[in-house]
Amino acid sequence: MTLLTLITYIAIVSLVLTLIMIFGIKVQKSAVMTYLQNFTGILFLFSGWVKAVDPLGTAIKMGDYFAEFNATFADTSFSFIAPLFPFLTNYSTAFAIVMIIFEIILGIMLILGDRPKLTAWLFFLLVVFFTFLTGFTFLTGYVPGDVNFFNFSGWGEYKVSNMRVTDCGCFGDFIKLEPRISFYKDLFLMLPAIYFIWKHADMHTILDGKKRNTILFTSTVLLVLYCFYNFYWNEPHMDFRPFKNNTNIAEIKKTEIDAANAVKVVAMKMKHKTTGEIKEFSYEEYLKNLATLTEEYETIEQIKTEPSIKATKVSEFSIFDFEDNEMADVYLANPKPHFMILISKADYNAKSAKRMVQDSTFVIDTVKQDNGGFIVVKKLKGVEEKEETYYEVTWNEGFLDRMINTIKPLYLAAAKDNVEMSVVISGVDAEKAKSLAEATGIDVPYYTSDEKLLKTIMRSNPGIILWQNGVLIHKWHYKKLPTYQEIKSMYIK
Repeated sequence: MTLLTLITYIAIVSLVLTLIMIFGIKVQKSAVMTYLQNFTGILFLFSGWVKAVDPLGTAIKMGDYFAEFNATFADTSFSFIAPLFPFLTNYSTAFAIVMIIFEIILGIMLILGDRPKLTAWLFFLLVVFFTFLTGFTFLTGYVPGDVNFFNFSGWGEYKVSNMRVTDCGCFGDFIKLEPRISFYKDLFLMLPAIYFIWKHADMHTILDGKKRNTILFTSTVLLVLYCFYNFYWNEPHMDFRPFKNNTNIAEIKKTEIDAANAVKVVAMKMKHKTTGEIKEFSYEEYLKNLATLTEEYETIEQIKTEPSIKATKVSEFSIFDFEDNEMADVYLANPKPHFMILISKADYNAKSAKRMVQDSTFVIDTVKQDNGGFIVVKKLKGVEEKEETYYEVTWNEGFLDRMINTIKPLYLAAAKDNVEMSVVISGVDAEKAKSLAEATGIDVPYYTSDEKLLKTIMRSNPGIILWQNGVLIHKWHYKKLPTYQEIKSMYIK
């Protein structure tokens, strides 16, 4: 679905609701105001709901924003603001839930016409906040990667690749909007926001104050529970991400990569080395005059055709062992059922410690052979003890409990049927992976991958995924994991 299609649907529903209010319950003071209340209210209800389905997704997006704000302010005269953003990052999930619930409740307040003056100002402030976020992200498209946002003299031409956050997250994973489009959307919403403040006395009001308060209170409680259900107790009950159950990830990845490889260079944007003039040459002209052009100009950008299929996070699905060998085919080209235990964030503490180790020393000598040649001989000189620094890993007890009490029984039961399992974990090295295997008794291959990719695939930590023939057959939150026999009867053929 596109943004235009969504806005059209919302506009139609808002019109129907407005007509009911005008001719049915006769509550409106101004037809224009009533329509705008309904339109913005339904828009906020929907945009809030698609984020409430996956609050951790919004938390991850807010973390991206906070990281960029921290980097932007750190080396400027506003550096005193920078420490605020790592603090907010630590509470990004709570921040995301509050923002989601506030957006939905505000949508309800607009439709009910509850506390008109307060509602008008809250709507205005929230739109200003959204405009600030999307505007910053959009404007970074003019800022090269090695230039600070506030170094305005270093700004250049707009490039999508320059943007620090490439998706605003306004509609979660339901619709991916470019920050430029999101910024224009928020600028558009400033019009009703200002109108509400100016004409808040014309806002319609439905029901009496007691009933409105009951609706708002009950909605808040239910929304808190709903948000927690969709990450703390279970995976999102509606999955808008590309890694859905029963999806052929291998096929999608191949299709997306083939489409990316099939794009063609149609022009070259180049800058004159002396005058700084920027010109665009067709690719044919560029190849024909290659020697002359490269002597006078430097390439700024290749202009390419758009891929026939837009890339998703599936294109980035890469799994590695701890020697940097690609292991994605364990899941994408494996005809046998295979359990992936996905750990997006390993929960441990590592402190520096000292230990004594045996250190062998050798001497190198040359030995003359009977035929007159020489060979190099390495001889053991002795063994000495030396002190070395290492990191002592202590795994969080709650994390170990989840692995031992939930994952290990699945591992043992599957092993009896010769169904393989592996662990994909981010943020650890081979030594820590070995430590986890010893602590849990889950003796399977351990791989690693990008944390953000793993969080995109699953919100549960750890999460359990069943693969076969490149198909993501099913994924389970660790709190909702069925027994192996139940999984076998339903999904393993």
